[in-house]
Amino acid sequence: MNWTDITANWSDSFHQLKSRFPLIDKSVIGDTPPSPDIVAAHLARQHDLTPMEAEEELRDWAFIQGLARQASELQAG
Repeated sequence: MNWTDITANWSDSFHQLKSRFPLIDKSVIGDTPPSPDIVAAHLARQHDLTPMEAEEELRDWAFIQGLARQASELQAG
């Protein structure tokens, strides 16, 4: 899943992120964050990760979300 897909339905994406990263704070990153870099920097601060670890975790999360979405679409079709 790419960043455009994530921000297109930010409310749902945020809730899914929150289940993976419980310390994420929407008031800090905004209603629709402009870039994954901002989210990754926030995740790094809140979850005691290095910036590189946070970026990797966010990419992994987005990849898994994309796989789940594809599986759901295959089941529906």
